Amino acid sequence: MFGNSLFRTVLIVAVLALFAGLAAMAEESVASPDGRIKVTVETGKRLAWSLSVDGVTVVNPSPIALKLYKGDTLGARAKLKSANTAAIDESITPPVAEKRAVITNKCNELRLDFDGDFSLLVRAYDDAAAYRIVTARDGEMIVEDETATFNLAGDYTLHRTTAKTVSTSFESPYTVEPVSQWKPGVLSFMPLLVAADKGLKLIITEADLNAYPGMFLVRDEKGSQQLNGRFAPYPKVEAPSGDRHIKVKAAEPFIAKTTGSRAFPWRVVGVARKDAELIENDVVYRLGTPCALADTSWIKPGKVAWDWWNANNLWDVPFKSGINTETYKYYIDFAAKNGLEYIILDEGWSDTRDLTKLKPEVNLEELIQYGNGKKVKLILWCVWCTLDRQRDEVLPWLEKMGIAGVKVDFMDRDDQVIVEFYERMAKATADHHLLLDFHGSYKPTGLRRTYPNLITREGVAGMEQSKWSSISDPAYTTSIPFIRMFAGPMDYTPGAMRNEQKDVFKPVFNKPSSLGTRCQQLAMYVVFESPLQMLSDSPSAYEREPECTSFIAGCPTTWDETKGVDGKVGEYVVVARRKGDAWWVGAMNNWDAREITVPLSFLGGGSWKADTFADGPGAATTGTDFARSTSTVKPADALTLKLAPGGGYAARFVKE
Repeated sequence: MFGNSLFRTVLIVAVLALFAGLAAMAEESVASPDGRIKVTVETGKRLAWSLSVDGVTVVNPSPIALKLYKGDTLGARAKLKSANTAAIDESITPPVAEKRAVITNKCNELRLDFDGDFSLLVRAYDDAAAYRIVTARDGEMIVEDETATFNLAGDYTLHRTTAKTVSTSFESPYTVEPVSQWKPGVLSFMPLLVAADKGLKLIITEADLNAYPGMFLVRDEKGSQQLNGRFAPYPKVEAPSGDRHIKVKAAEPFIAKTTGSRAFPWRVVGVARKDAELIENDVVYRLGTPCALADTSWIKPGKVAWDWWNANNLWDVPFKSGINTETYKYYIDFAAKNGLEYIILDEGWSDTRDLTKLKPEVNLEELIQYGNGKKVKLILWCVWCTLDRQRDEVLPWLEKMGIAGVKVDFMDRDDQVIVEFYERMAKATADHHLLLDFHGSYKPTGLRRTYPNLITREGVAGMEQSKWSSISDPAYTTSIPFIRMFAGPMDYTPGAMRNEQKDVFKPVFNKPSSLGTRCQQLAMYVVFESPLQMLSDSPSAYEREPECTSFIAGCPTTWDETKGVDGKVGEYVVVARRKGDAWWVGAMNNWDAREITVPLSFLGGGSWKADTFADGPGAATTGTDFARSTSTVKPADALTLKLAPGGGYAARFVKE
């Protein structure tokens, strides 16, 4: 009897323990509208998420937590109170289009509410998954750290950047390696591309970053396939460094000081079964906070004649070129002749420490009046900390004079203090009807949806690198359309008319050239997204190349439709974009000569006149060699493109 009683007791205890375990750990899930992407959330003893695509797990259970400074950890014991799902299906018409004129925002959302006044929102799209923490607490909240992990289901190959510290210009070539070979502790800024099995690609980034530090990624020291979020600490002591930087001299033992009731950034994984699908993905914009501006009619995308890359060099002119009124009038004349909306006055027009102290050789008011007469507006470069310090004085002054916008440079950080500067400056410039272009900046996270006057930004190793290095080469330029551009527009600043193959290229600061062919430069105006797009070379150089200049000047900067036609990250890319009734195609190649076939089915019915620029027969040795031709094509046709090393192809198709 005693033995049977003991057995029953043990059995009851075991059953109760089993039920307690089940109660302690439960799962909720949400799938994309097409059912092919599924996010599962584990609750109970811990909070974790996992991701499957087409029935295959690609991210294993990955912990989620928010550790409060001298407080509890949200997610450490995630006691679920309620779970609710909702379907989101809406159309977004961006005031400044990029990939398309109308964006479809369709997904399924799961909301999990927990004890401790916090929630987890999870969204599953047909092309992405995302989650964010939401808190509903009174008063101030200080966040010591966030656990944001991506426990990859295999030793997948990564395309990642490298940052020596959290203070960086966010310009780096890509290291391609299995995740297990990534040395722990080495920082990578996002977006980061994961090449999973069977051609599947994942892009890891973040969206709707506000009043919070940006996230870097590192490989976990113990888990060879796990990536962990890493955040810049909150600055405690800052000090000027030279005329343009503010350095963090001491940091707090926490990452964020914020309000207790808020939504934290989305942690995003984009999904593509073919590389070219990444070109069409705009999930970062979809996840951004909706537009905060009542009137956006004054925001005008366009192209810019830019002075700094070409070092203000003009030739065959009756004056000494440089940072002076005569040179900028010449830029204005060039812009007007070619239908460009803007010119930029980059570094040198004013004192970097005082924007109201103008260089004597530059008569700003005269240039503004001259530009108005030619329908060309001015954009002014400045150092971020100077503009921030003088914003209440300078921004009304610029608006009153009729300046179109500002190019703000050298932030080179993404801690909370700097992220709040981005928000503050986006709002302040919008209040004064000024366009905003950030350089020395971190990747886009959707702020341009909230403030569409934030029209473009750097966060890319642009063509300026060719003035002192070779890192922005065709291997890089055929990677960024799939990786960096996933996050949003990039001010790469294309348009070089001096084009070199790698065996003869040399960086020259005041007389730069580009790596790759002339047609690769032309193709960038189709492939690269930037509603404010630069013509980086000298007006004198463009005047010697009227055919190429005409193509560049006529290329739109915003689009009604975008098609990722073909490509493979780091090898080649083919993009088709429509503006009105015309289609444009751009193709870019890495250093391996190749022949590709491009179907024209995207054109629709009828016959089309094609105006094409292709690598010339000598482009493999002389990068400037190109061949222009015209032909009639139909949607049933296919192009055969012979791309030189570092080569390209660019074309416009108009219906006959």
